[in-house]
Amino acid sequence: MRLPMPAARGWRGYRLWTVVGLLVVTVLVVLAWFTPVLSVRTVRVDGLAAVPEQEVRGRLEIPDGRSMLRIDTTAIARRVAQIPKVRSVRVQRKFPSTVLVTVVERTPVLYFETPDGAHLIDAESVEFAIEAAPPVAVPKLLTEGSFTGPAAARAAVDVLVTLPPALSVQVGEVVARSNSDVSLNLRDGRKVVWGGTGDGERKAAVVLPLLTREGTVFDVSSPNLVTVK
Repeated sequence: MRLPMPAARGWRGYRLWTVVGLLVVTVLVVLAWFTPVLSVRTVRVDGLAAVPEQEVRGRLEIPDGRSMLRIDTTAIARRVAQIPKVRSVRVQRKFPSTVLVTVVERTPVLYFETPDGAHLIDAESVEFAIEAAPPVAVPKLLTEGSFTGPAAARAAVDVLVTLPPALSVQVGEVVARSNSDVSLNLRDGRKVVWGGTGDGERKAAVVLPLLTREGTVFDVSSPNLVTVK
């Protein structure tokens, strides 16, 4: 008498349940992909202050009833990121039916004026808007000679981002004559001669103690030999 092998029966059972499992998964995917079971019902936009929400929603292009699985989050983020005041975008699926769009806006750290308005520049040296002059807390860029445009803005921003917070809030104007000649006009009338964009950390370490002295011009262009006039 020949008896069936238990291992063979177990293998056939395993294969059967595997096939059943795959069929169930396939049915669920088809339902989610082609039916309203997982359709987008809510779109939430977070992080806006200066950018109108309607402008962001106009870039989303999510059709009514589109399945959550069929939306292209990368393409949506790319379209929203084309708005000049948007620095970065994250688009997430929040199952079962919400799309979350999180926007990080560009904020001005510097501006320069022309007849058409104030050109706003962010911490990445990107000019992103032309509008009315920003609040007084944002320093104004002044240039001299041929050192203008993106090069001057980049030099000024490179200096601003290295300043200690206690000094950056005092800066009213940044005067950029070249990459090696940048000065800061403080709101109280004093002047800090910063020099070049290099050695920022060393200059930042010496400038605040230097500003406690009497004087009007504080030169940290050579951080090993600072002067006060």
